[in-house]
Amino acid sequence: MNRKGHIISRIVPGSIAEEMEIEVGDSLISINDKVIEDVFDYQYLAEDEVIVLVIGKPNGEEWEIDIEKDYGEDIGIEFENGLMDDYKSCHNKCVFCFIDQMPEGMRETLYFKDDDSRLSFLQGNYVTLTNMSEKDINRIIEYHLAPINVSFHTTNPELRCKMLHNRFAGEALKKVDRFYEAGIEMNGQIVLCKGINDGKELDRSISDMSKYIPHLKGVSVVPVGLTKFREGLSELEIFTKEDSRAVLEQIHSWQKRLYEEFGTHFIHAGDEWYIMAEENFPQADNYDGYQQLENGVGMVRLLLDEFEETLKTLEGDDRKLTLSIATGVSAYPYINRMAEKLCERFPNVTVRVYEIINHFFGPKITVSGLITGQDLIAQLKDKELGERLLLPCNVLRSGEDVFLDDITLAQLENALQVKIDIVESSGRDFVEAVLQEL
Repeated sequence: MNRKGHIISRIVPGSIAEEMEIEVGDSLISINDKVIEDVFDYQYLAEDEVIVLVIGKPNGEEWEIDIEKDYGEDIGIEFENGLMDDYKSCHNKCVFCFIDQMPEGMRETLYFKDDDSRLSFLQGNYVTLTNMSEKDINRIIEYHLAPINVSFHTTNPELRCKMLHNRFAGEALKKVDRFYEAGIEMNGQIVLCKGINDGKELDRSISDMSKYIPHLKGVSVVPVGLTKFREGLSELEIFTKEDSRAVLEQIHSWQKRLYEEFGTHFIHAGDEWYIMAEENFPQADNYDGYQQLENGVGMVRLLLDEFEETLKTLEGDDRKLTLSIATGVSAYPYINRMAEKLCERFPNVTVRVYEIINHFFGPKITVSGLITGQDLIAQLKDKELGERLLLPCNVLRSGEDVFLDDITLAQLENALQVKIDIVESSGRDFVEAVLQEL
């Protein structure tokens, strides 16, 4: 048995671990005499009602601790490495890979490509399945871990090999059959590339993937993102307004067929398609419970609906506020209209909304999540910002106050000489942030 174990970084106050006098700096060696390889093992083995932990102390002692608890009750241990193992990197060379389109000189972590099925379960990351071993598949099935988020891109095996630049990429799709047969819940995505996996190939993919309903809950189709840093990479074209309308017509046709047969719309267009096509977003019930929000599917519809619902509950008053909002090109029209409606209800509130063009990655990148600190400084430096500047939460790295280009929130505040508030993603959050009802 490996006696090294996993170093404990935090004990949750009031937890079983605290009661058992487990401490930060101790290490978890085993549960029920089974060595813990990673977080999959830990979460599965720690669920039982009766467990035996072997805890290693810094002085070399080992404690054997018997625990009786409710099934699924958390022990209250957190680890230095949340995955409890090294991250698996991606060995594909996808034609659309965003990381390959990053400029030089950024922090090292931004260049790491993960293709780790464990992160699919823990953080919602999408995986191509090419990096998944037989052992990985068996553990997912044994532990019944779900959901597994799969980057399909195409179900044509030969085309998939070409798109991922991996001769095993087509064969890897057979792993989906294993998950389906075991009843493992899955989500899917397709990054659509013009002239490659669209048109008839998209029809084929949707038809093939629909065979995995109901265990494959839904699939998002998003347009490829193209930065200005593509020297030496595959030539890819941007989708035009007409292209986008054709993609939406194709997806809507499939939604109608699949809903009639299975009671689910299943295949969903990312919000960018509607923005590029200049078409209205579908109503909320079209999104099947917003299962693909993290892929930018239904975010605008949900935001607008939440905003309208919140606005209905408010009576205007004479409060006086002056502030500003900065957002990406895609979201600008919607954020600006929301601000106008709010100011109509509160006539002494002034909100200036600024559209930030992405000069860092190139103007083809229009989402707010890829706005950099330097673009904000350059485009807001001499603008009227009022008492506060509101920014959407996705401009920052999760849990940190730093932008993609390493400019910190404090540096941005200093450069613009304004207080900055970070706004969460819901319509209610937007209203509360503007009206200072945080």
